[in-house]
Amino acid sequence: MTDIDTALKPIRGQVADTTTSLQSIRSSAQSVDASLTDTSQSLINTSGSLGNTSGTLVGASQSAGAISTSLVDTSNVLLTIFGLAQSIDDTLESAQNADSRGTALITPQVNAVNFTLQGAENDLSTINLQLQETNRHLTNICTSPTLSLLPPLRCRP
Repeated sequence: MTDIDTALKPIRGQVADTTTSLQSIRSSAQSVDASLTDTSQSLINTSGSLGNTSGTLVGASQSAGAISTSLVDTSNVLLTIFGLAQSIDDTLESAQNADSRGTALITPQVNAVNFTLQGAENDLSTINLQLQETNRHLTNICTSPTLSLLPPLRCRP
């Protein structure tokens, strides 16, 4: 038995060392447990915040969907307006084309009318001069001494 007792003496020391190590591990584990408890509460708060954020993002997504639909409608309206504007532009270009007898002919036609009226203006200038001369002759006749023998108020200058 003495041999067994001698053989077991180092084991007692090893058990004491193991107990000390286990106590140290227990202390570290308790510190880790306390840290994890704090972390757990923080994660619960984070989870709540993420839930709120998720709800906000769902609302934003729905709003973005409505905006997207509105933009598609607006895009279709703008495409229609663009088509109408292009049609108006094509019509105006056609009206300005000399071959279309549109606005491009206005200047040549006005020039032709002005050329034609120039002859009439020249004739009217001549007629106007002749009328002025005729008026001068009639005034001379009315104021002549010979006509003064006629009853009064028959000829007025």
